[in-house]
Amino acid sequence: MINSKKIEQIARQVHDAIPKGLRNIGDNLENKILRILQAQFHRMNLVNREEFDLQTKILLRNREKLASIEKRLAILEDHLTKVKTTSNNKQAE
Repeated sequence: MINSKKIEQIARQVHDAIPKGLRNIGDNLENKILRILQAQFHRMNLVNREEFDLQTKILLRNREKLASIEKRLAILEDHLTKVKTTSNNKQAE
């Protein structure tokens, strides 16, 4: 999830942007804004930067492994084709 300090900072900025007269209407306006923002961010199913970076590293590592496996498979397929061709040529003789 998103960092709670960031949510608090956004809530505080929204709270500070509201004219002072309106701020006096409710002492807990910042808390209400904070709860609304947390609920909205939760619905958005966001992840924090650390989790995103970790998943990016895992994805890159898996792509490298896949490329290596694809390369090895191509070599094995090529070798198998050559073996079959050699075997077929010997049988034809």
